[in-house]
Amino acid sequence: MPRYRALLGAVAFAAICSAGLATARAADEGGPTVPPPADKAGTGPKQPHFTAQQKSSDGSVTVRGQKIDYQAIAGTLVVHPKDWDDADPANGSDTAKPDSKNPTAEASMFYVAYFKKGVRPENRPITFVYNGGPGSSTVWLHMGAFGPRRVITADDTHTDAAPYRLVNNDDSLLDATDLVFIDAPGTGFGRIEGRDKEKAFYGTDPDADAFTSFIAQFLARHGRFNSPKYLFGESYGTTRSAIVANRLQDERGIDLNGVMLLSQILDYDNSIDGPQYNPSVDQPYILALPSFAATAFYHHKLAQGGNQPGDLRHFLDEVEHFALNDYTHALQQGTAISDAERDRIAGRLHDYTGLPVDYIEKADLRVNGGEFEQTLLGPQAMITGRLDSRFSGFAMDPLAERPDYDPQSAAMSSAYIAAFNGYARDVLHYGDGGPNGDGYMEYKQIVHIIRDWSFTHQPPNAMYPVRGVPNVLPDLAAAMKYNPKLKVQLNQATSISVRHTSRASRRCATCRSRMAWRATSRSGSTSPVTWCTRTRTR
Repeated sequence: MPRYRALLGAVAFAAICSAGLATARAADEGGPTVPPPADKAGTGPKQPHFTAQQKSSDGSVTVRGQKIDYQAIAGTLVVHPKDWDDADPANGSDTAKPDSKNPTAEASMFYVAYFKKGVRPENRPITFVYNGGPGSSTVWLHMGAFGPRRVITADDTHTDAAPYRLVNNDDSLLDATDLVFIDAPGTGFGRIEGRDKEKAFYGTDPDADAFTSFIAQFLARHGRFNSPKYLFGESYGTTRSAIVANRLQDERGIDLNGVMLLSQILDYDNSIDGPQYNPSVDQPYILALPSFAATAFYHHKLAQGGNQPGDLRHFLDEVEHFALNDYTHALQQGTAISDAERDRIAGRLHDYTGLPVDYIEKADLRVNGGEFEQTLLGPQAMITGRLDSRFSGFAMDPLAERPDYDPQSAAMSSAYIAAFNGYARDVLHYGDGGPNGDGYMEYKQIVHIIRDWSFTHQPPNAMYPVRGVPNVLPDLAAAMKYNPKLKVQLNQATSISVRHTSRASRRCATCRSRMAWRATSRSGSTSPVTWCTRTRTR
């Protein structure tokens, strides 16, 4: 009998060790933990879906002749929906008791951080960087703009297929600030789990809450509360930044030093993507006109007096003046506009956009973004890019109203994904474990959630969430009032058609654009800058 008891004890001990090793192996690469079975009474400890992970490596980058040694950390942090209580006995488990109000959903958010060696953290700025989507990872800003390595892609055409090249990034910001590239919940190597997980993280406010929680947690875990702190968001990331900047201050007591917005979309009523669904608002057409004109200029589709305009800046100044005056007045007249005035405005729009006069008149002087991208190069059965309108590609359907794809995204996505997958595994040593211990984790460049995304937003001091598309200008204004020393910089490029380039659009937000360090104002100017053409963002 003693020998039998000893044998049973050995078997039980081996089973426990095996389960523990399996859990550790999965957790080592950021996958979901494998919870032990609950006790028979159902009152045992509830295990989280994820645990925070990190892998460390060392590297160096040369920026403008200066060699910078850094430590890189690739890992995940676990965040929960707003109002999650870490003291609740349910502890985020799906087996929570019926009377528990604690959300069970969790997100494991992937990041890559770069810390310059040999400096005091309190004297070293730290910048949190992310792309938008919504539903996009941050591989684009990471591998195309600010990280220590940059993937080589063609300038305005489709990049050749593999092999792709990674090179030292002479434009990295590591000479001026430490960097944390954050992937949105569910993207990159991150995952979401739990009941109502999509509802918990896929929405304007839930997404902002997740990033607010991530940043506060990161500052605590890495001892950076006393460092100068910045946000850098692109496209929908600017929407996120406005909310996060306010909530960090209002809810977490964390003042930021600066917020940088690239290709801003702060008020969705100004978007040229679908203004036809909001027919009483004409401002998107006014704001988009200079972008359309810059695109037509680039593709040589203008013929004022038989000649292409010579100077782009002078030409855009003229277009902006027309947009804010004659064009605005014409649109505000509605159906009361005279036939003669309608013909005159259509002719001027033709001069500035290259679109056919009869097409402009059929569109009632109002051409949205998709229609412009489909029509500008229509005689060649080509379309222009949405995110970078210098790009062009073959139309899937030359008779369609709008394009079926974005030539810019198609031209370079493969290079970015291939480059980062190799970089993550070979240099950062992350991504080879997998949640099932099978040696593979998928890096998700994007999750297609736009149709399910909740754009409902509750602005500061509002009693309830506001239905419809978000306007986060009040959030940014509240952050700037709460912290009068907060600096905000707005950056725009003339070749991004989906986000407006005109000074009129910049007037929609009251911004201070003074940034003290070279990383955000390399041109030496305090005005919004045009970014170098090799910066590829989405």
